[in-house]
Amino acid sequence: MNSSETHAIEARYARRDGEADALRYGLYANAAALQAQQERLRALIRLWRAHGWPSLAGRPMVEVGCGSGGNLLDLLRLGATPAQLTGIELLPERAQAARALLPGDVRIIHGDACAAPIPDASQQAVLAFTVFSSLLDPAYRRQFAAQLWRWVAPGGGVLLYDFVIDNPRNRDVRALPLAELRALFPGARLHSRSLTLAPPLARRLPVALIATAALLPPLRTHRLTWAVKPA
Repeated sequence: MNSSETHAIEARYARRDGEADALRYGLYANAAALQAQQERLRALIRLWRAHGWPSLAGRPMVEVGCGSGGNLLDLLRLGATPAQLTGIELLPERAQAARALLPGDVRIIHGDACAAPIPDASQQAVLAFTVFSSLLDPAYRRQFAAQLWRWVAPGGGVLLYDFVIDNPRNRDVRALPLAELRALFPGARLHSRSLTLAPPLARRLPVALIATAALLPPLRTHRLTWAVKPA
């Protein structure tokens, strides 16, 4: 566990404007964010069904950086078993929001993921959505990836969603290109899809054009990758 990097992450998030984030990423107020979420869920379902999972019921899953619980709520809607879900969140206010949103059987852990009490080889899926891009220290990225990989049971995997293009306006994040992802999970079989219309563009387009523009690969800025641990 790298406490200096953990404190740096907390400091970077403390600089963010919560109200602005709610407008930028909230599903009710932002058609682009809603389109991105729906596209991501469709891709997630395709990946897991191709992996041979007819349902999510009974599958132990943990999300690192679960925020206020939105992704875990999506998993519940897709049929995941509440008692098999765990969320880990570094920021206390977000962990509290997740606890308030989700059923009591969903386990919420507040703290650094590298110190979380998750047994090795106990999870069929470990989710990390826009988490690695917040880890600026390359050594900590490697440590973090190794920790997540230890939690995965053979035949399961790590599901990552992150952007692959740096944002020159935001020095608090760094892209996670596919080549680096391969290096972080060298033993994995990767199944990857490009997703998500560039958010600055999506926020400027008429609602009717967002889904169409998102079909153009050069305009996509993120990837959803299912990194599978051999059985």
